[in-house]
Amino acid sequence: MKKITKQTYLDWYKDMLFWRKFEDKLASVYIQQKVRGFLHLYNGQEAILAGALHAMDLTKDKMITAYRNHVQPIGMGEDPKRVMAELYGKETGTSKGMGGSMHIFSKEFRFYGGHGIVGGQIPLGAGLAFGDKYNNTGGVTLTCFGDGAARQGSLHEAFNLAMLWKLPVIFICENNGYAMGTSVERTANHDDIWKLGLGYEMPCGPVDAMNPIKVAEAVDEALDRARRGDGPTFLEMKTYRYRGHSMSDAQHYRTKDEVEEYKKIDPITQVKDIILEKKYATTEELAATDKEVKAMVKECEQFAEDSPYPDPKQMYDMVYEQEDYPFIS
Repeated sequence: MKKITKQTYLDWYKDMLFWRKFEDKLASVYIQQKVRGFLHLYNGQEAILAGALHAMDLTKDKMITAYRNHVQPIGMGEDPKRVMAELYGKETGTSKGMGGSMHIFSKEFRFYGGHGIVGGQIPLGAGLAFGDKYNNTGGVTLTCFGDGAARQGSLHEAFNLAMLWKLPVIFICENNGYAMGTSVERTANHDDIWKLGLGYEMPCGPVDAMNPIKVAEAVDEALDRARRGDGPTFLEMKTYRYRGHSMSDAQHYRTKDEVEEYKKIDPITQVKDIILEKKYATTEELAATDKEVKAMVKECEQFAEDSPYPDPKQMYDMVYEQEDYPFIS
């Protein structure tokens, strides 16, 4: 694995703080009805993306996930201004405003969505990996899903074929404790989701996903296995979301005390503490980073605000047209 250096920690701090503040801004403009539909935020789970990106080869590896999907394409290299514009439904967005919050997509940066069907992305991730194996690209697909999606039948079908065909895929369950408002303990007779891999003799295990170092180490090992041709890995990333399932979630299923307990191991705070402890930066220097991040978020917001809405005629350009279609007279 690439060495975790002083610069790694400084980059992690800036990136995770930007992702957090970017989504805080989304929450704010959602209340103002500038972002419509549903909005599912990643707050608290940033260490998964930070650690995974450290281990990945962004020139060939891919990522696919569910609808908690705003910061992943930014991490993969997409312009955050375009992501913000997509959430606003603007023409300058990643899908010209046609995808919105739940369907961020960036083929250029190998981020394949943003999927609203629970668990729908699991077999699609295996399919992307099949393509990499067939074409011998050397790429690996990180297929992320929540603890609720782990109960879908499509997971078992994908696991079975991925092991049978030794596909270069890493299945990542982002277990934030609740499938919408239902705790993990209430969805099965066991709460160690990673053990689902054992039935397929798939390498699997739990990861402390509030710590980007632990995530990077686990993902790096899985990437090595996939690139050797030894097939998939299933990682249960044990994390926590500080906000509700979506902005409409009243969160009656958990207490404020529970949320505050998890905030004591906030991934951003953990990285910040290491930076200060090892004297990688001073408090004043980190404050300057905070100010820079705030300005970056403001720039994204302004870009989205100033961008035009798409012409209604655009919707007809997004549908496949076959001129010799034989079933219409």
